Amino acid sequence: MDPAIAGSEPADIGAVVPSLFATPTTHDHIGRVVVPVMVNGRGPFHFIVDTGASRSTISPHLVRALGLTPTLGATVTVNGITGAAQADYVVVDSLQAGDLLIDATALPVVWAPVMAGADGILGAAGLTGKSLLIDFQRNRVEIAHHIDSFLRGQSVRIHALSLTHGLVAVDARVGRTRVTAIIDTGAERTLGNLALRDALKMPQSRGVVTITSVYGATREVELGEIARAPPITIESLHITDVAVVYGDFHIFNVWGLKESPALIIGMDVLGTVASLSIDFKNKDVYVASARDARGLPIVNGGSLSDSIQKK
Repeated sequence: MDPAIAGSEPADIGAVVPSLFATPTTHDHIGRVVVPVMVNGRGPFHFIVDTGASRSTISPHLVRALGLTPTLGATVTVNGITGAAQADYVVVDSLQAGDLLIDATALPVVWAPVMAGADGILGAAGLTGKSLLIDFQRNRVEIAHHIDSFLRGQSVRIHALSLTHGLVAVDARVGRTRVTAIIDTGAERTLGNLALRDALKMPQSRGVVTITSVYGATREVELGEIARAPPITIESLHITDVAVVYGDFHIFNVWGLKESPALIIGMDVLGTVASLSIDFKNKDVYVASARDARGLPIVNGGSLSDSIQKK
């Protein structure tokens, strides 16, 4: 999910604690994924890893700290949940995170409240050919060439679909409805489009659902309908008790997913697992279930059940 643009930035730009890279989802907090990034050989700075963002971005604070100057008279389009906006950009000589090295790239200058002091967003588009490893139980995030065999053996493998924009998409079912589901580490909540709402015959007109405001990359605000979804199935994974926000969100149109049922699986669900790894080169997603000290599965609201068959 591309970040929101705001007119100001937080007073405490250092709000991201350096040691908190893989924060799991709890009952009162949405998890987040942060990776150390070197920009022009300086850093490390803290970037939120966003598998739903088509490009990486940089905060106004870091632009000033690095002495960078936005390109005059030129902007780039940043797409978000509720709309599109034009943003200034800077060109950096290098951006490095783990085994990922990007040379001479343009970064839109944006800031979003959800960044909570982070220095930028690391978009999935730059991870082509790499692997992303997120270990919530060990507080570790790594960008590497491959996923080791031990981790693969401890996880469920789900093969992803081939979509544009560098998205990680999987076949899923919500109840009996087949959907395209986007794995989005940059989304706080799980979102559904109107085609999914209508296919599920949600009672949106009978006052049963809760209305909420959804913010995106523009100043536009969209209304969303919160309703408890039927169980979500992704191959052998079963996700239960998920409150989905349904709406006519701009980003589904950008992705070509407006007309058919589609879902964005956010950190309210992803942050409940033990580990999440994505092999971008082979288009495989590996998920390991969270367990307590006794080795028993942890099942919270909006979490993955333990009816997992190893593949």
